[in-house]
Amino acid sequence: MNYGTEIGGIATDDVSEQKRPAQTHREVIVIGAGPYGLSAAAHLKGEGIAVRVFGKPMEFWATKMPEGMLLRSPRIASNISDRGGALSLEAYEAAARIEPSAPLPLDTFVGYGRWFRRQLGSDLDERTVARVDHDPRGFRVTLDDGEIIRSRRVVVAAGIGPFRKKPTVFADLPAQYVSHCYEGRDVRKFKGKKVAVIGAGQSALESAALIHEAGAEVELIVRNHQLKWIGMHKWLHQMGFVSRMLYSSHDVGPIGISRLVAYPKVMSYVPLKLRDKIRKRAVRPAGSRWLPERLASVKLTTGTEVSQAIVSANGLTLKLKGGTWRSVDHVVLGTGYEVDISRYDFLSPELVREVQQFGGYPILTSGFRSSIPGLHFVGATAARSFGPLLYFVAGTEFASRELVSHIAQRSERLK
Repeated sequence: MNYGTEIGGIATDDVSEQKRPAQTHREVIVIGAGPYGLSAAAHLKGEGIAVRVFGKPMEFWATKMPEGMLLRSPRIASNISDRGGALSLEAYEAAARIEPSAPLPLDTFVGYGRWFRRQLGSDLDERTVARVDHDPRGFRVTLDDGEIIRSRRVVVAAGIGPFRKKPTVFADLPAQYVSHCYEGRDVRKFKGKKVAVIGAGQSALESAALIHEAGAEVELIVRNHQLKWIGMHKWLHQMGFVSRMLYSSHDVGPIGISRLVAYPKVMSYVPLKLRDKIRKRAVRPAGSRWLPERLASVKLTTGTEVSQAIVSANGLTLKLKGGTWRSVDHVVLGTGYEVDISRYDFLSPELVREVQQFGGYPILTSGFRSSIPGLHFVGATAARSFGPLLYFVAGTEFASRELVSHIAQRSERLK
């Protein structure tokens, strides 16, 4: 993941001092330039807090998501939050003269994020952060070219890129034969090939549709006995006030649960065991209602999973539970992701060990604070503390407001 900083330093005649990396200072550093990083920066800047964002804007969305993808979230839940609400999806479409559409195309969303970034001006830098260390004065952020930034606060908004989940049976196979649906944009490379897609969630189902439409022979292999679909009962959303009481506009989770997860602050007070149940129910594997028609010609095998994968002269041979075999050219894994902050290679091992965690997720309190003073996590890494809304773009509004409220209060006390 690419990040960056301002360059600065003081010249000295001492040779040993000349070899020391130059240092600069920032009040707040945001690592990551996806929706959460950009939103946090916009809110911080709007509050008059000096901030520097590191990362290539929308890089994961632009280079890792399958080309032709449509966003699962409704348009109203696809806005990246800014302090005044001026940088909306609709504002971008009007500025770019793009006809609004639903569901929202990936390319439009990437363009929107990059337009949002341009409104931040010079507060974003695209160089690479190699390491973040905790020290008595705050944080020492080292770039891959040796530059160092000191900061009292670091906000980690680095996304889910490192968290791709690969079942053990595929873990050691070469990339020639197995890839995750979050690892490549070009689905056209599969034209004329036999591809098995593993999984039952939105990423697996849409990948299967896109690869099939690109001219591949696709089989969708699903552990569950049947697929589940989101929003198939339209009438539940067409009852006016009653529907608004049952569902939030974010459309995360089923009837009832949707309203609860729309309030992350409330979710943070729910006991962890129950909070986990709600979180998992809200994001269980399911596909959007516009996918079944596109999958009508895709072979579907349910109630089984791959128990063995063998590289052969003809490609890859898969053994399914039950004893049947498949020969394919490639496997695409739509198996989601597992949050584990130790996989962020820019966080030093010593720092990661200091962070109190539950199952790879940092334990966060108000202001998205971790157990290390001044270190904050937003986005998917916060979902176990604040609920499943933090997996989605819709969560940027709560995350940024909560984060900035805390930082602004602390900054005021230090004046």
